[in-house]
Amino acid sequence: MQFGGLKRRDVFTLLGGAAACPLAARAQQSRVFRIGITTIQPRTAPIYGAFDQRLRELGYIEGQNLILDFLNPENYSDGIEGAIKELVRRKDDVIVVTYESALKAALATTDSVPIVMIAIDYDPLARGYIKSLSRPAGTVTGLSLQQIELARKRLQLLKDALPSARTVTMFWDAFSEDQWNAANTAAAEFGLQLAGMQLRDQPYDYEKALAEAPSEYRNVLIVTVSPTFYRDRQRLAEFALRKKVASMFGLREWVQAGGLISYGVHFPDIFRRAAEYVDKIAKGAKAADLPVEQPTKFELILNLKTAQAIDIDISPAILIRADEVIE
Repeated sequence: MQFGGLKRRDVFTLLGGAAACPLAARAQQSRVFRIGITTIQPRTAPIYGAFDQRLRELGYIEGQNLILDFLNPENYSDGIEGAIKELVRRKDDVIVVTYESALKAALATTDSVPIVMIAIDYDPLARGYIKSLSRPAGTVTGLSLQQIELARKRLQLLKDALPSARTVTMFWDAFSEDQWNAANTAAAEFGLQLAGMQLRDQPYDYEKALAEAPSEYRNVLIVTVSPTFYRDRQRLAEFALRKKVASMFGLREWVQAGGLISYGVHFPDIFRRAAEYVDKIAKGAKAADLPVEQPTKFELILNLKTAQAIDIDISPAILIRADEVIE
């Protein structure tokens, strides 16, 4: 059985004890529930708008029965670790994390506060943060987005869209090293050669990174999924347009900003689902008993306006397969 394109491994456990005890659930909702989030994304980012909206639909109103502590790690001397410590100090009832560094910091800081992770760019099972997808154990549950597996699929789709492509530059950073390694290993299978350019110092200098790639690799660009690249999605899309580079991204938000192609999950839906995990914990469910979900629905988005602007012809075969074409 599926819910919103996500695997449901244990429906009865996922519903939790709160459903079996509605009086207890109502008692939980009547008190003020406190959620902690630390992120480099702005509070106004669409993903957090989706998170907030789903919480409202579930009956949570900030200032009434909800306090949402939204902390930027740049405001703390020791970054994410400092922000996590502050969330624990404020006695948040659940902590929502999107970065592996935040998950590590939360596990090092508390062994009692439930953690809802959105594992965007790492495999929580392979890294040992959970015991299994169906029974994560410990204090961690949430969603795992399979970016490592998707790195290979994006190469295939890029080759389908641009059959003549042979050489590609790939931007990656510390968050997305696993995606770079997976893509570099698979590239030869699709007749592609990759020049990997690691971005290190923020703000990232995309002009310099592309200029340092071999000249024959600069016509096509793949950008891995990472928090910084996502925050810079407008900059990256405008950069690729200005350089007349055919660009492949991991989420539709980049294509909406002017990128050429994307393949991945619908990000706002993931954050809505994270809000539902928070709701279950608020109603008494234990993180250890909530299965970790993986997306089963992915979307291919193409921007024909961008294709025309950079004078690129996209294969008709890939146009037919697209879930959305921006014209």
